[in-house]
Amino acid sequence: MQKIPKKTGSRGLQLVGVAAVIAVILLSACKVSYTPNGASIDYTKVKTIQIADFPIRSSYVWGPMSSIFNNQLKDKFANNTRLTQVKRNGDMKIEGEITSYTQRNKSVSSEGYSVQTELALTVNVRFVNNTNHGEDFERQFTATSTYETTQSLSSVQEELVTQMCKELTDQIFNATVAQW
Repeated sequence: MQKIPKKTGSRGLQLVGVAAVIAVILLSACKVSYTPNGASIDYTKVKTIQIADFPIRSSYVWGPMSSIFNNQLKDKFANNTRLTQVKRNGDMKIEGEITSYTQRNKSVSSEGYSVQTELALTVNVRFVNNTNHGEDFERQFTATSTYETTQSLSSVQEELVTQMCKELTDQIFNATVAQW
């Protein structure tokens, strides 16, 4: 008995071709606006941002804190948006002050001694979007960090303040331009 080879139908190839054309049309018709940093800025309207230095208005102060925060905030917008930073008349404006830098006992041992201390850093932010004033706000943002009381504050302060400033700049970025 002789085997008869199966015929590959041209109909099957036509269906595959039609499916491919439909997929290409659908994919080209969809526009997904994704940015890895989360910014959702209409660059046709918003081109500049004005970021003022945040002065320290807290009663407890660590000198370098202000410059660490201000540099990280400006760097966050420079590295994650296409906005040009300007000194005045920005399409967006961020200003405020460092209002609180505190420490408190977070946990106590069974002997009644402090085991962990928590640092907290709070900033007050005023945001103005001159292209859409419905997004304007004034809000406080707080970041905390904990360290073991066996360590001195002076030995961990720079690292903890840097971490808290990063957390604060992420919160401010998300509230102003990421709009999650």
